Amino acid sequence: MTIIRRAGAITVGVALALAAGACNTESPSTGSGAAGTKSSSAKQLTIGLANQQESVTFPAAIAAGAKKKADELGVKLISLDSQGDQAKQASQVQDLIAQKVDGIILVPLSPGPAQALVDQAANAGVAVGTAHGYVGADRKVDDPYPKLKFIVDENELGAGATAGKMAVEAAPNGGKVAVITGAAGFVENTTRVTEFKKALDTKGGFKIVATQPGNWTKQDGQSACQNILAANPDVSLFYAISDDMAVGCGAAIKSASSKAKVIGIGGAKVGIAAIKDGTMYGTVCYKPADEGEQAVQKMYDALTGKLTGAPQTTFYDTPGVTKANVDTCVPQW
Repeated sequence: MTIIRRAGAITVGVALALAAGACNTESPSTGSGAAGTKSSSAKQLTIGLANQQESVTFPAAIAAGAKKKADELGVKLISLDSQGDQAKQASQVQDLIAQKVDGIILVPLSPGPAQALVDQAANAGVAVGTAHGYVGADRKVDDPYPKLKFIVDENELGAGATAGKMAVEAAPNGGKVAVITGAAGFVENTTRVTEFKKALDTKGGFKIVATQPGNWTKQDGQSACQNILAANPDVSLFYAISDDMAVGCGAAIKSASSKAKVIGIGGAKVGIAAIKDGTMYGTVCYKPADEGEQAVQKMYDALTGKLTGAPQTTFYDTPGVTKANVDTCVPQW
């Protein structure tokens, strides 16, 4: 259940020359078309979704939400799965441009290469927005790439702050803390941790004694927490930046007969189940299906003239969840 969002520069030039090998699913028309489109009020809109990797449950839920909203709006959705391959995503965007779709929703694998893809689409007169990711390696959250129509995303910094608030509640007397990050090269290793650390510093009495990668998996999360507990058996709290790793950490804690508490991020099925059975203290509730729906709605509004002006970043609500309010987070992935 990895949430994929790679950082770092990946060469795009070669990728753009590759032929499209897309996994293509289309959402059929259920309506008579949208008014105010580029050429005719009776023209059915076609939107392409250039997704990350739909064998992973988070991007798959984005696609499901996008299809649901497209069906509601009577929009044709061409959903393409890059299977986590930057070259394939580049060629799929090229293919959507060649098909003359009205708009493209890009779920970028990496912000740097994504900028080149947005440039090509925008230069061809195709509207582009992003979901679950940013465009431009040096752009900030509140400064979207100007050729975009919109960004819909999780507030990763805000999620880290929420996790930090829960950590203070879970360990009010402070203590030793360990952080389990994802695989190397992911921006979440920074964005989900920065505000978490600030929350602990503001409260005082906490000391981060170890940071190890859990590579986004339950198995590696468990291994990382086992290693940390062997060296620091008195750790009072683990913060794993994904629910999968947090669940693995919970298993390590149980095996070591530790009383440490665990906080994750994601609101995944495994995370919610772990909160209910006491393995995890809390998580941050992400909603990828809602994100997909919002992205299609915003693209529809952009194409019909309802969304104008400079691009803005929209964050959907991502509340903190503990056993006290666990039923408020219905897992979408």
